[in-house]
Amino acid sequence: MCGIAGFCNPFTEFAKEERKWRGILEKMNQVQKRRGPDDEGTYLNKGCGLAHVRLSIIDLVTGHQPMIKKAEARECAIVYNGEIYNMGELKKELQNEGACFETTSDTEVILEGYMLHGVDYIKRLNGIFAIAIWDANQESLYLFRDRLGVKPLFYTMAGETLVFSSEIKGLFEYPQITPVLDRDGLCEIFALGPAKSYGKGVFKNVMEVLPGQFIRFAKHTWEQKPYWELVSKPHEDSFDETVEKTAWLLEDSVKKQMLSDIPISTFLSGGVDSSLVTAICAKELKKQGKVLNTFSFDFKDNKKYFKSNSFQPSEDRPWVDQMVDYCQTNHHYLECDNMELIDYLFKAVDARDLPCMADVESSLLYFCSKVVGINSVTLTGECADEIFGGYPWFHKKEAFEADAFPWSMSMEPRKTLLSEDVIRQLHMEEYAHEAYQKTIRETPLLPGESKEEKRRREIAYLNLRWFMVTLLDRMDRTSMYSGLEARVPLADHRIVEYIWNVPWTMKCPDGIVKGLLRSAGAGMLPDDVLWRKKSPYPKTYHPEYEQLLGKRLQEVLADPNAPIRQLLDTKKVNDFVNSPSDYGKPWYGQLMAGPQMLAFMLQVNYWLEQYHIQIV
Repeated sequence: MCGIAGFCNPFTEFAKEERKWRGILEKMNQVQKRRGPDDEGTYLNKGCGLAHVRLSIIDLVTGHQPMIKKAEARECAIVYNGEIYNMGELKKELQNEGACFETTSDTEVILEGYMLHGVDYIKRLNGIFAIAIWDANQESLYLFRDRLGVKPLFYTMAGETLVFSSEIKGLFEYPQITPVLDRDGLCEIFALGPAKSYGKGVFKNVMEVLPGQFIRFAKHTWEQKPYWELVSKPHEDSFDETVEKTAWLLEDSVKKQMLSDIPISTFLSGGVDSSLVTAICAKELKKQGKVLNTFSFDFKDNKKYFKSNSFQPSEDRPWVDQMVDYCQTNHHYLECDNMELIDYLFKAVDARDLPCMADVESSLLYFCSKVVGINSVTLTGECADEIFGGYPWFHKKEAFEADAFPWSMSMEPRKTLLSEDVIRQLHMEEYAHEAYQKTIRETPLLPGESKEEKRRREIAYLNLRWFMVTLLDRMDRTSMYSGLEARVPLADHRIVEYIWNVPWTMKCPDGIVKGLLRSAGAGMLPDDVLWRKKSPYPKTYHPEYEQLLGKRLQEVLADPNAPIRQLLDTKKVNDFVNSPSDYGKPWYGQLMAGPQMLAFMLQVNYWLEQYHIQIV
């Protein structure tokens, strides 16, 4: 995994001022150095500059980037962030076509494939990636992003120059690009946050390459096209055939994503998703005489303060213990205390460049910082709920009837702390409703399906485009901030394509949540783990945590220079701090309730302050 950045203007001779432009590329590298602590490099051509920082996972010696290849009179250069899991097959195919390789890296496979087959070669890649390729002969820059948006890629325009970066902070190292927030940006934060509209970067004029699309930028040319889209079609396999194929896809994806030249690990929560990934990895490593490292996360004193509710019916620790015993892994129990959780709220903003999932994000950031001291590559169970229908809103009548995002159906909790002037100016309901409706209009439907199945597709598509991407962003930034590569085998595009068309009666047979995935995992796990009721990512229930948050936010509002003062109502904040929280009524997803609202506002203030954001 890595960080990439650069700029392109075919009308500019960057090489004539090499020292200046290489200096800018080096600054773009430095602000993303956490993504790639092992190596860095730059490339400057008359119309393009590329920058790269590297975390070495594959080809530890010869995988330096930017990578340049020349064939006769042609020159192409690439910077790339990600992993290509079918690299071995692709390399053999290219060698049979006459390609010669100087490294063992997947970077060279991508570049050689592009030079032989053009942009369509991207369709052959199975992996997660953000790629920039400069074709010097065409004087064209290509930007590619993986199908589901696992790896980030932001861009903006500085006059006639396209500037891009893995993280938003990289863009601000280019001259005259400054952080500005307009009304739409404020709506992204307060009406949609911690999610954001796909294609947007919240800051004014900051965009992102859409998942499954590429951009071509050249003289007088701006081309943006999809190379992959979900297609709705009738599902013709029987239930038994569907279970068998799902099981094969799951195992194949996990095995492919074990590709690494350094030891791998897994995150193990004791839930069915991470347990399946762990069981497959442990079994494969055992064949090699190796023991898998696993990690679980919890909060100090949670055993004492844990409160069972409809979202979190039980603690994870007993289930983790059972899986560790079953898989015979080398397990590490990691805990976070209140002060670490609060301190990392602000580091989480540094990592994401935006206010994010409050302590749901800061805790993962803290845990990743501990994991990387032992392993630099890990596999996770992320994305199963979005793909297989695990969340409550796939099942609840209210979600089917709501004309709103099912994980955030009411705007009222979001207004709880905002000033009345801000509420009047932002038109938050209208902004969120239009974002929701845009995705509903884009949902690939299957003609002839019932009204109920049509709505299920809409909810599934909303999850893939919004909720899943928010969690993927969280996983990417929290892991890469510490130089940890976190992989998501359940988000293999082949799994998504296949499960997308499986009817609900098979995904959720007899009303069993994620029944298809559980049936596919039969024999891989102990039965009580396999059929365990879903429990989401853990959070702290320590009463002092919320008290500390409330005190911090009141201290912030007492500062006349605090930027968030212009957005919040101090009386509302004080009333909120002094009222008891309801942990069972989240305002975003399943985990973000009262304490997370306070934490989110602390993040917003820090963000406005540290990034010197101008609100217009």
